[in-house]
Amino acid sequence: MDATLTDSMLGVVLDGRYRVDDRLADGGMSTVYAGTDLRLERTVAVKVMSPSLGGNPTFVDRFSREARAAARLSHINVVAVFDQGTDNGHAFLVMEFVRGHTLRDLLAERGRLTPAEAVAVLEPVLAGLTAAHRTGLVHRDIKPENVLISDDGVVKVADFGLARAVAAGAAATRSGDILIGTVAYLSPEQIQSGAASPRSDVYAAGILLYEMLTGRPPYSGETAISIAYRHVNSDVPPPGDLVPTIPLRLSELTVEATRREPSGRPLDAGAFLAELWDVRTDIDLERVAVPTLRARAATPPPSGANRDTLSQTPRHTGTAAPPAGMKRATQPVAAPRGRRRRSGLIALGLVLTLGLVAGTTGWWFGSGRYTEVPALVALTEDAAVAAAQDAGIDLTFTESVFSETAPSGEVISTDPADGARVVRGTEVVATVSKGPERFTVEENLVGEPLQQVLDALADTPVEVTQTEAYDDAVPAGSVADFDPAAGTELRRGDPLTIVVSQGPAPVAVPEVVGLERLEAVNVLRDGHLNVNQQEDFSNDVEPGLVISQDPTPDVEPVVRGTTVTIVVSKGPDLVLVPDVDGLPLSEATATLEAAGFVVDSTCFLCSDGTVTLQDPGGGDMALRGSTISLLATF
Repeated sequence: MDATLTDSMLGVVLDGRYRVDDRLADGGMSTVYAGTDLRLERTVAVKVMSPSLGGNPTFVDRFSREARAAARLSHINVVAVFDQGTDNGHAFLVMEFVRGHTLRDLLAERGRLTPAEAVAVLEPVLAGLTAAHRTGLVHRDIKPENVLISDDGVVKVADFGLARAVAAGAAATRSGDILIGTVAYLSPEQIQSGAASPRSDVYAAGILLYEMLTGRPPYSGETAISIAYRHVNSDVPPPGDLVPTIPLRLSELTVEATRREPSGRPLDAGAFLAELWDVRTDIDLERVAVPTLRARAATPPPSGANRDTLSQTPRHTGTAAPPAGMKRATQPVAAPRGRRRRSGLIALGLVLTLGLVAGTTGWWFGSGRYTEVPALVALTEDAAVAAAQDAGIDLTFTESVFSETAPSGEVISTDPADGARVVRGTEVVATVSKGPERFTVEENLVGEPLQQVLDALADTPVEVTQTEAYDDAVPAGSVADFDPAAGTELRRGDPLTIVVSQGPAPVAVPEVVGLERLEAVNVLRDGHLNVNQQEDFSNDVEPGLVISQDPTPDVEPVVRGTTVTIVVSKGPDLVLVPDVDGLPLSEATATLEAAGFVVDSTCFLCSDGTVTLQDPGGGDMALRGSTISLLATF
């Protein structure tokens, strides 16, 4: 049976606003649907997390926090995040609906792209990542499936923030050997430790460029483990080895972006984009439109044509041969007179040489074997080595030390000191500065439990104190902030205050009695409160208006997420009055009381006569519990 016919999510309205219409795609951790925002009447994409992950409070909290962060990221090349929430156990994300296809679809159709086309796709991908990296977001799962190309050729990166939340949730299941992400694009550091930084996204973007240029990722294997092993232990080969027509500079940039050591890659997506622009300029690469899916019936290129071919000017090295017909000059043979003159010159040279040797020997054993240690302090290591060689001394370096005055890499002292008179060849030991000693608190400690943060800072020589504050995003007991902020350089012994979250600040219960049902629900939800709706009859309150609420506004502020029960009026409880005319008084009374009425009866000259008058009459509508008057006669 078609899965779309049995999907229980179809038709569900999440959070009273987002209707789930059609299934678009399935993943191991979520399903993406086309949906409708009923309030704004627009088509949206709704990603619903799998029940196994949605039931994990820690994951849902991280997922919600990262979704809110991603929602603040506004960029033309990023799929917009509109909303997030949970409804009846379903954690969901509402995103911009992009009409188009994925880069995976494009590669499946074309195999590989020309260098100009690949750069046309990669530039907007890096632009979107740059905006994310500048706001502290790391994507962590860049792959062709997450690169969307709209029908009008706009490139958008999908799943911002979500990948980070998934990675955080996976940390709790690491012992189960669960690896979140697509292994063909994961950086070595993500595979080894789960840690990710902007350079991890740079690595994945480099793999993406490799695949666009060659038509396949650099590593393949029968198992994910075998592919992961190659990422960790092998260097990504130049794509030009597989497709020789790829320009050398573009091939080299691909290798640079995918180095195993993160420090060897561009700092972030912005740095990668800047280098890509430089390469485009250097190789004079034409600018082309972003490629999109083409009709299957398109005419193939002429036989033998290669769209990737670039002409190159050959280089010539070596010594040029003499022009044709030119002969090499010959050395004339010396005459006997020339030989006698040369013999005299040799004898004179021997006399002068013996004198020079004698003088030099005296100079060496006198003052010539001594030299002075040159001024090496404040020189860089390379400059110090050159100065030492000029002075005839042997310079070695001891372990570098921290210095508050000398920049990193400069010589701060020598032994013997500058100006000392030493024998040439003497070993002089130099100490080089490591720069000022500074310590930083890692930004990823924000949001972690207090004890975990204290353990991470145990070896950091700063004075740690704690304070507490309310925080809407960080759960109680976890670290909400640092003062100075995480990432600030600290000196040894500097004070560092850890701000521990008390959870969200309590909120006041608003007054909603008398409001229309939907308005009351919105007011309570906007006040970060949950709503339980009940209905009851009311003779005094119009249908649809709130009769009462619990708790009431006069209570102390309550914890966010507290449930407020509202009772909504169904209007008066009207009941159809039975027709008892002609019945014995006793039977008529029993019938009316069974219908919920009170009977006021009069029997004229009788004890159980026949009913001859009824008010209100049979067939009328009357309030439940109201009085019906009866007159009976003998």
